[in-house]
Amino acid sequence: MVSTRTTTTWRTTLDYLNWLLNPRHGRDVTQVYDLLSSRSPTERALYLNLGYWEAARTLDEACDALAALVADTAEMGPGDRVLDVGFGFADQDLFWSRVYEPRQIIGLNVTASQVALARRRVEEAGLDERIDLRVGSATEMPLQDNSIDKVVALECAFHFDTREDFFAEAFRVLRPGGRLVVADILPMPPAERPMRRLMQRWGWRQAAGKFLIPEANAYTCDAYLSKLGASGFVDARVASIREQVYVPLHRYLARHPEAIHRLHPMLRLAVRVALRVDPEAVFSGLDYVLASAEKPLGAG
Repeated sequence: MVSTRTTTTWRTTLDYLNWLLNPRHGRDVTQVYDLLSSRSPTERALYLNLGYWEAARTLDEACDALAALVADTAEMGPGDRVLDVGFGFADQDLFWSRVYEPRQIIGLNVTASQVALARRRVEEAGLDERIDLRVGSATEMPLQDNSIDKVVALECAFHFDTREDFFAEAFRVLRPGGRLVVADILPMPPAERPMRRLMQRWGWRQAAGKFLIPEANAYTCDAYLSKLGASGFVDARVASIREQVYVPLHRYLARHPEAIHRLHPMLRLAVRVALRVDPEAVFSGLDYVLASAEKPLGAG
């Protein structure tokens, strides 16, 4: 007789094989993150971001550093009412609440399983009065106009259908003078050499297929900047930080197999294969940007 646990294990393994090997795997974003579950490669947290590696020595430090970079760019601080869209398991919210001490953090996330676990973690930390986590969409925010000081999205806006709808909603809920900050993944501008362009296209299609990035979100830095302006934002900036993200992460994981071991065996195998390839080739099609903008003081 096959146990329920064995059946679940095999089903999960088949789901991973479908996701990793089938270009038309048929899953939606919430199903992908349900599949990934809470098996993070970090040691003391449940971060899902790739980290910012300028001075970090461990993946946990790099993930905290990326959260800090977003908060510093947003000029987050005491008194702020912050909206964190796509908060994962709320590691950044716990970090921001402890280090930057905003008055309130409201989180929106479409993956109910993540929201449930994140709420438990916030309650265990004694921060449930300051961190309010909700099931909700980045493109239909259940918030009043002009009610938020800072809107942040840490490595998730590429999922939103569409990112422009998210910009419009962020503009609506921000108070005049409020700031939007996004750490985001984009396709690289096309290279001059044909073979390099082909490699870029393949890399982007792999990422976009696995993580369900809408075609409408597949544009480079210049278009990103224009779309922020078209949404009404001013003082918009979009800077590539990819050199401090992809290759350092690849090198860290290659040196620290214990981090990979925390992943599901199927994903572990895929990562080990990728680590045998030159990181410049693996990530050739992917840019990583830090974007920021403000809602004008005179806007309603």
